Amino acid sequence: MAGEDDIAIRVEGLKNAFGDQVVHENLDLEVRRGEIIGVVGGSGTGKSVLMRSIIGLQRPEAGEVTVFGVPMTGESLHTPEAEAIRRRWGVLFQNGALFSTLTVAENVEVPLREYYPALDQELLDEIAGYKIVMSGLPVDAGPKFPSELSGGMRKRAGLARALALDPELLFLDEPTAGLDPIGAAAFDELLHDLSRTLGLTVFLITHDLDTLYAICDRVAVLADRRVIAVGTIPELLALDHPWIQEYFNGPRGRNAAQSAERAGTGRD
Repeated sequence: MAGEDDIAIRVEGLKNAFGDQVVHENLDLEVRRGEIIGVVGGSGTGKSVLMRSIIGLQRPEAGEVTVFGVPMTGESLHTPEAEAIRRRWGVLFQNGALFSTLTVAENVEVPLREYYPALDQELLDEIAGYKIVMSGLPVDAGPKFPSELSGGMRKRAGLARALALDPELLFLDEPTAGLDPIGAAAFDELLHDLSRTLGLTVFLITHDLDTLYAICDRVAVLADRRVIAVGTIPELLALDHPWIQEYFNGPRGRNAAQSAERAGTGRD
């Protein structure tokens, strides 16, 4: 087990249920500082529910969540310490969750206005422009509205907003969903470069096997209402769980492995 200082996120004994439907039961997970961890699982395994539980948008029925050592469940969510932790993460939801009536630059400025209301407009514009370029968008994307952007550009605009507060921790829900293979590969490369350059810890929900092979240091597998395994892809391939074998050794998994081998991007 990693030392306490090496853990960005710790989830212990998590239970989530919607009525009689139990999604998670006694779920445990540790995310190490500085790693890109991919979270995978079949439909209905609660990948997004897990992320929402960690960031406080889903109230679990049982269990504990700590981020950078600070409790983030129950009444602990409302402490000054928890509020300070929320400033240290950024979130990119699957659909980007951009405000359609705001420009890209104004979307990026939303978290800055919330946490730093004293910043003047000139500085807000400067920061937004920097984050927009950092996310791989052209400078002239700032004055545009989300409806004027392609799907890939909207993803990058959402990423720019997630990076607005210079986070240490980044949550991403299916960031390459809906992108063509070239666009998805470019987004993966951007995430990997940002993670290594900025020292980000990345919690990445994905079904994209190419993403797992290209940029993830470890992969957590959700099944049977819990995390059944966490490890590198070679470590997971050594397990005999039927879902893991079907997922990674199916035709798409083999293609992704071959592509990663040719590109030299597979993670050990």
